[in-house]
Amino acid sequence: MKNSFSTSWISSVQRRKQHKYRANAPFHVRHKFLSANLSKDLRKKYGKRNLPLRTGDEVLVMRGAFKKKRAKVSSIDLTNTSVSLENIQRTKKDGTKVNVKLHPSVLQIQTLDLGDKERLNAVNRKATPKTVEVKKQNNKEEKKGEKKEDEKKEIKEKKPKGQKNASN
Repeated sequence: MKNSFSTSWISSVQRRKQHKYRANAPFHVRHKFLSANLSKDLRKKYGKRNLPLRTGDEVLVMRGAFKKKRAKVSSIDLTNTSVSLENIQRTKKDGTKVNVKLHPSVLQIQTLDLGDKERLNAVNRKATPKTVEVKKQNNKEEKKGEKKEDEKKEIKEKKPKGQKNASN
């Protein structure tokens, strides 16, 4: 069996091939393995179900001993597909504290770190066409509403005050 990564590989039922795909994947593909689902508010806002994690994202732990804890992502390990969070630690027998490494599937993104321009572009690029269309329609409706209000103001300004219709 070949030991290299195949870009043309689509899927397989066989566990050994799935394991090989993940084990030999390059880092730009492994980055996608570190995706966590978005909270309901973020799903509505960005029209996307999940996004890859980055350091600085605020996350909610959904499973395990640290369930319902919110923390920021402190580091990401691409080789082991794990994420460590700030202030989520275990004490070892000798008393030292160690960061707990969690799998991204256990996490839910609460707030995105949008300080990076590339991340902003990725979020906007990943937006589904439906949400983009909705945003465009909302902008058009707002503009139409503004035009109608402007026209009403102009009509009111043209009529002199205190005058009645000439037909009386």
